[in-house]
Amino acid sequence: MQDEPTPIELTKAVADFLRNDITPLISGHQAFKLRVAVNILDLVTRQLTQEEGGDAREVERLRALLGMDGSVADLNRALADRIARGEIDLATPGLAEHLWATTMDKLAVDQPNYASYKREQSRGG
Repeated sequence: MQDEPTPIELTKAVADFLRNDITPLISGHQAFKLRVAVNILDLVTRQLTQEEGGDAREVERLRALLGMDGSVADLNRALADRIARGEIDLATPGLAEHLWATTMDKLAVDQPNYASYKREQSRGG
């Protein structure tokens, strides 16, 4: 749909409102629960903005690695099956790089403030 505001704009606006206008007004356990809610909204916003691109890159890498086509879930299942059967391991060209890139894409959504993630980002990883 092309209606405004977008889901990204909506989740960001609610998170900003809660963070900037409501958080200063409460304390204790309610403030903790509010921080959890704001973190969830921030996570959803990152998923909406970043996950599609990360999934597309993951599918591209998996297609090259496995020599087959499919959804991200199907390709990951095939990769897991091949690893379990011993057909693919870390010596397989491209596997370690794929796992690293997938991990970094997932951390960008799930834990972008994670110290180790930030360190690797600054290294260009």
